[in-house]
Amino acid sequence: MSALTADAPEAASSTAGPKATSAPPRSVRRKNTALGLLAWVCGLLFVLPIAWMVLTSLHSESDAATNPPSLAAPLTLDGYRAFFDAGGGAGPWPALANSLMASVFSTLFVLVLALPAAYALSIRPVRKWRDVLFFFLSTKMLPIVAGLLPIYLFAKNTSFLDNIWLLVILYTSMNLPIAVWMMQSFLAEVPPALIEAAQIDGARLPTVLSRVVAPVAAPGIAATALICFIFSWNEMLFARVLTGVVAQTAPVFLTGFITSQGLFLAKVCAASLVISLPVLAAGFAAQDKLVQGLSLGAVK
Repeated sequence: MSALTADAPEAASSTAGPKATSAPPRSVRRKNTALGLLAWVCGLLFVLPIAWMVLTSLHSESDAATNPPSLAAPLTLDGYRAFFDAGGGAGPWPALANSLMASVFSTLFVLVLALPAAYALSIRPVRKWRDVLFFFLSTKMLPIVAGLLPIYLFAKNTSFLDNIWLLVILYTSMNLPIAVWMMQSFLAEVPPALIEAAQIDGARLPTVLSRVVAPVAAPGIAATALICFIFSWNEMLFARVLTGVVAQTAPVFLTGFITSQGLFLAKVCAASLVISLPVLAAGFAAQDKLVQGLSLGAVK
């Protein structure tokens, strides 16, 4: 019996040893390597146009006109100087300020309106809440061109043409449906016990939303805010038709480099890079919450 019991641990260790130290199968390693290479290729494909734009912006117009741009061509900052000196005087700063104002204020208004709506559709669901969500999403299916003429006539009759606050209202209404749709999935992950505990302590709805729901759903709110900011910053159709000089936004200012005399590639690339910097900076600053928020909304 003693021999059997002495041999038993050795047998158990011999059987358990290979399982603990065994390497993954060769097919799994090959699959992981292939997926890693595919991810690198996709990343390079996304970065390549941006690198091309940066390289073109650092060339003169004659060198930028070659296709593709020469890597050995001398570098210059003439494109950036032309962008910041465009139109003389203030240059692109008023347009950048208008875009920043319209994007920031519309995003804040969207969050203020979408948070209670998402709370009602997720934590305190109403009847047929799925139909409500699909109705919100269906409003995004209307082409913008279809509503452009009525909005233009309304803005003209109410003296709202070339007014930045008209763009704030339009961007808020455009981004509100997608914000409610996204935040509903984020708020559905908030534990109801936290809200019930706050309500037992006497917290009212504004306090519950600001001090309980918002901190827990902060990654989802950050992801929603960033997406709404990007949509507002990149919008050009309404800004092109409804603004002139006073409320001109950065994308509209960018189109001024495309004239009847030709397309100035170096200047356009320099302007595009500068106009893209606020969005890139916002995405880089909120990248951790963006990834966490999008992951949270995707896993139910």
